[in-house]
Amino acid sequence: MEKEMSSSFKGRGGDDKNYGADTTLLPVETSNCSNGKDPPAAEKNETEEAQEKEKDRGGEVEEAQIKYTMEKAWEDIEHFLLKVEADVGSEIPDSINQYLDLVEEKTSKRELPEKSKGCPLPDLDDDWSFLKVAQQMSKLHKHLSKIFQLDSSQGPLINRIGRIHQQVMCYLEDEFRALLEESRVVEPDVNQEPAADQCAEPGEGQDQAARSNETLSNFPGYSQEALATLNKTAKEMISGGYEFECCEVYMMTRRNAIEETLNKLGFEKISIDDVQKMQWDALEREIPSWIKAFKACANVYFAGERKLAETVFSDNPSVAKSLFNSLTRVLFLQLVNFAEAVALSKRSTEKLFKFLDIYETLRGNFSNIDSLFPEECAKELNEQLMTACSRIGETAICIFRDLESSIQSDTGRTQVPGGAVHPLTRYTMNYLKYACDEYKDTLERVYKDHSQMERANSTSQPLDYQGNDDENQSPFSTHLIKIMDLLDSVLDAKSKHYKDVALSNIFMMNNGRYILQKIKGSPEIREAMGDNWYRKKSYDLRNYHQNYKRETWMKLLGCLNQEGLNVNGKVVKPVLKERFKSFNAMFEEIHKTQSSWVVSDKQMQSELRVSIVGVIIPAYRSFLGRFSGYLTPGRQTEKYIKFQPEDIETYIEELFDGNTASLGRRKT
Repeated sequence: MEKEMSSSFKGRGGDDKNYGADTTLLPVETSNCSNGKDPPAAEKNETEEAQEKEKDRGGEVEEAQIKYTMEKAWEDIEHFLLKVEADVGSEIPDSINQYLDLVEEKTSKRELPEKSKGCPLPDLDDDWSFLKVAQQMSKLHKHLSKIFQLDSSQGPLINRIGRIHQQVMCYLEDEFRALLEESRVVEPDVNQEPAADQCAEPGEGQDQAARSNETLSNFPGYSQEALATLNKTAKEMISGGYEFECCEVYMMTRRNAIEETLNKLGFEKISIDDVQKMQWDALEREIPSWIKAFKACANVYFAGERKLAETVFSDNPSVAKSLFNSLTRVLFLQLVNFAEAVALSKRSTEKLFKFLDIYETLRGNFSNIDSLFPEECAKELNEQLMTACSRIGETAICIFRDLESSIQSDTGRTQVPGGAVHPLTRYTMNYLKYACDEYKDTLERVYKDHSQMERANSTSQPLDYQGNDDENQSPFSTHLIKIMDLLDSVLDAKSKHYKDVALSNIFMMNNGRYILQKIKGSPEIREAMGDNWYRKKSYDLRNYHQNYKRETWMKLLGCLNQEGLNVNGKVVKPVLKERFKSFNAMFEEIHKTQSSWVVSDKQMQSELRVSIVGVIIPAYRSFLGRFSGYLTPGRQTEKYIKFQPEDIETYIEELFDGNTASLGRRKT
């Protein structure tokens, strides 16, 4: 049997325009036999005799030929399949072997597209495309295997059909893989933020944002042509009995694609053991990449993977669902396990904010689990997610309680020079202010969730921060107030280490003012602390102020007391001189001492000075105006009246600057 073959692809054929790989040139058959065997001897003799007669008439008869294509062969095969269902004893037509020859030839000529991006897709929309051949081979193999399963004489034919069918399916498997790997027209760049660049022109920034959003929405980036081909290929492989191979290729290819994309975000698979072995500096660098990966999966990749699976396997919804679940479930659990592993790492206060970042990411980016996954799978994943959230939240609360413990354990007796703000106050307030400014809503949610869970698990009061009389106060606010009150009590204990009571009050004023200013500058922490606490703290601050004035300036005013200066209507000069002398000495000592004290808040410093001036200057001016005339002008006046009211006011303005200059050195 003579065959003239060409390529099976459009545009890949040879120069012969009349015949292709789907065509076989055959001699005319004058026999009714179509089973591929030689005709009976009697009929063969009759044919030869007829041909001899033609030659005898002087006409040279060439061997007649017909154009025999795969289409014609398949028509014959379909006719046979219908016939054989009614009559199993029907003879096997030669068209089956001829068709198998053509399929083998087509398979041997077919080549996979080169694995390079931008290569053209194979032309699978041709009427006699390989997909159609695969469909026909599956049908032929299925029918004949069933019909002749007990007929051992047809074993060689069935084996040949099975072998060629396997070759066709193996090719489809390779092509399915190549299409999945190489035919994406866009690579999602999730590093792009869907917002306009502030440095770009207005129109340019909007265009860039639109392109970024379009890129993400197009994930996983296959063209409609590629999706249609993938759908047809998957359909033929599954109907041909190669569902396992088809699903395996899809799973491996898509898993690799997602892992590659996540790697571009900087996230790589890390086991729980590896996370726990990592130093915090290294682990801290991994968390932002994990957050990007988690958000990308929650908001883009998982929905895109579901859409892709449903498109490619639209004829097999159960397969699509199973593949999506298997593919995304593993990745989901891998991401959640990372969060749980971080929660198990050693606690410290500086880790709180990264923990809260993880909590926000877990809680805020998977509200669509129920819509993405089947009920049972969604239930499992929600449980895993809530468990991870709970552990992260519990760790965050424990860190807050560790902060409470660290404040309580700060029992050092070292005094801060000049009564300035204590480092513990600065650290605690900056820490709490940042926590409230950036994470107040998250912390409120963490404490609320934890409180509800503790109540559900125990009839006893779950945490000590719950013991608050104000029912309207949140668990977080209650715990925050407890920490602030603890800080205040620790500072009060530290103030007792100052021998000078006035300085201890300055210390409490400095720290109290610092705390109030931090709260005043943060609406979030002000709201959490509440107005009642703020008013009470302001009241305490005024008390420290009054205590300071009483300890320092009321004693100085005692020197200006007129009691005992008049005896029998006359001023007793020795007593008057002693009063001036005591006033001068005491004021010089106050100036010398308190000039080295520190009031860092300029407003409070000014308020203190004004308050002191308001108390001292009027009293001194009155005393001086009434009794200075009783001193002898000249040396006596200079000796006992060292300061004019204006001088005292000037010296008061020098207090609380942290300077150590004395009045004596200044006068010289």
